[in-house]
Order: sequence, then structure tokens, then C-alpha cells
Amino acid sequence: MGKKGDETKRLILEKAMALFAKKGFKNVTMKDICIDTGLSRGGLYRHYESTNQIFSEIIDILMNTQDNELSSKIENEVPAPVILDEILERYKKEMLDGSGSLSIAILEFYSENQSSDNDNVLFEQYLYSKDMWRNFISYGVNRGEFNNVNSEEIIDLIIFSYQGVRMVSTIMPIDEQIPNRIINHIKKALLF
Repeated sequence: MGKKGDETKRLILEKAMALFAKKGFKNVTMKDICIDTGLSRGGLYRHYESTNQIFSEIIDILMNTQDNELSSKIENEVPAPVILDEILERYKKEMLDGSGSLSIAILEFYSENQSSDNDNVLFEQYLYSKDMWRNFISYGVNRGEFNNVNSEEIIDLIIFSYQGVRMVSTIMPIDEQIPNRIINHIKKALLF
């Protein structure tokens, strides 16, 4: 695909992501995306066949971006507490910003798109996140910068508290102290 095609795909994904965050997954149509991008139906369908395909690509990009950022920092031997602070600060901002959250859209997408062959993509993404966090915690422990914690416990705390607050923040205002308390608990567990 040429440069113009790549730019069009980026535009589609950017506008669709905002729509999914605002309206959820099931309330976004290809027509909505056409309106927001200014593309004709043919222009949109040249790149994507459905909202499912668009949403799947958005999720893949988000997961890969997070993994690539973390891997790059580990390869460059950035201190684990510095990386942790950056991640948790981003998580805090995301927990407080319900308007930008894809949590409801993700829940709708995966509840609508369960496959019968036990190929649960949401569970696969959870395992992917879990592996990413496990590798990061091991990195910090091996460098002597993190406590030797039960990584399974801390990973579940991180993933599920973050996702839970993100989801709730889409339907009610969240007091800033909620993410602060979660982050403080995580730091107390990991840092000396």
C-alpha cells in the first residue's frame, strides 16, 4: 500500500478509535466512520470490510505499541522504577479519563465475538499482558530494583484494578484518590 493508503488507514483507525471510545463497539457503524473520516463507503471498504476488522486492528496496535515501548526500555536498560513510574502515571491518566476509554467497547466486542472453538481472544490478550508484566517484574527483580514478589498476585492486581477503574470511569466520575491508592499499593509491593 502506498503512502496515501497508509495515511488513509491511519485516519480511519484514529477516527474509529474515538468513535468506539465514545459510543462503544456495538453502536458504531461503517457509516459513522465514513462520516467522521469524510470517506465514501467505497473508500472505507477499500481498506476494511467491517467494524470488527477495524476494532481488531486497533486492539492489536495498542497491544503491540505497549509491548514495543516496554521491550525497548528494557533493552536500553532503563531502570525498572523509572519504567514503572511512566507506566503507572499513564495508567492513572487513563483511569481518570473515562471519555477516552475503550473498556466498554472491548467488553462489547469480545462478548459479541466469542468463537465456539474456545479461541477466546480477550483471554489471549490477558495472557499476553500477563507475560509482558511478568517479564518486566523479572527484569526489575534481577536488577535488584524490585522486591522479589509473587508476580502472579501483583500482575492480577495491576491488570484487573486498572481495567476495572477504566470501565467504571466510563459511567461515573472517578475520584483522583482511587488511582492514587492503587498506584501506591503497587509501588509499595514492588519497590524497596
